[in-house]
Amino acid sequence: MPDLAPLARIGGFLASDLRDVTSDPAALDSSGFWAVVAGFEGGTVCARFGTVVPDPGPAPRRAAAGWRGPATDAWTSSLDRAAYIAGVRRVREYIAAGEVYQANLCRVLSAPLPDPDADIHALGAALAHGNPAPYAGTIRLPGHGIEVATASPELFLRRRDGVIESGPIKGTGRTEADLLPKDHAENVMIVDLVRNDLGRVCATGTVTVPDLCVVEKHPGLVHLVSTVRGELREGAGWTGLLAAAFPPGSVTGAPKSSALRIIDELETAPRGPYCGGIGWVDADRRTGELAVGIRTFWIDRTVPGAPLLRFGTGAGITWGSDPEREWDETELKASRLLAVASGVYDCDDEAE
Repeated sequence: MPDLAPLARIGGFLASDLRDVTSDPAALDSSGFWAVVAGFEGGTVCARFGTVVPDPGPAPRRAAAGWRGPATDAWTSSLDRAAYIAGVRRVREYIAAGEVYQANLCRVLSAPLPDPDADIHALGAALAHGNPAPYAGTIRLPGHGIEVATASPELFLRRRDGVIESGPIKGTGRTEADLLPKDHAENVMIVDLVRNDLGRVCATGTVTVPDLCVVEKHPGLVHLVSTVRGELREGAGWTGLLAAAFPPGSVTGAPKSSALRIIDELETAPRGPYCGGIGWVDADRRTGELAVGIRTFWIDRTVPGAPLLRFGTGAGITWGSDPEREWDETELKASRLLAVASGVYDCDDEAE
């Protein structure tokens, strides 16, 4: 385990001087500034920091120079192409049987790190340079098994006092012309699910959809993004909000309970922080922002031998899904980020 100080660089803040760590989300309604990592399968780590300053902005080239990533041919996938395509077909069988309308099928890629003392913060700097994202960040808590760098484009939950917003993403293509009617239908399904989730903790009649299926451009691809907004009921806080909305609907499916059962059947590796929630909460100001933990790397030091760098990628499967196209979507989502992590991508060749 490298001797690195805990830190969080997220949401425009740089936090240091770790004070407390807890698994109880009720702490997020107490006091102080908290960094949050919630794993997809459960288990939330909330870390309160004593020193929080505005992020001066990354110095990607200098900081990223310390990152030594895996070789490009060292990555292995929890589901290979044949297994993933078979999984998509199985999901379509469940849809035909009326058990689910949509399910997100994911795979986890892993590669050994050449440097056992690798610093996730250096990878975060490389991502900031090579794949900038609206909810990018790094949370480093080596003593608590948390070393996460995210380039997430997706808002899970934003809180501004009593107003809650979620920004589900469904629909991905290289360009806007690649987006199909299937992508729009997929987005609308998940918007309905998120509306229902927020409706469990928001005041009656306050849940609205200000934006539906807006095209957003991100490095190397485009997404369809919607906005769901509501007002928390009196007395509701982060504990109730997470209980109602977690795990994020865009990375599970609809109905969520059926999708989770299918995910458990078909996926062969835990998602961990991938598809969970990653972000920050300022309990004093009753504000916070959690991203969906997609486009996310984490270091796993629990396996024998060299530490592993892990990364997840997936796609939402509907009746209109073409199995090979869905595999290609997972490849598209992963390709640029894996190149950044392996040190072979240089964004100087294109305008960001």
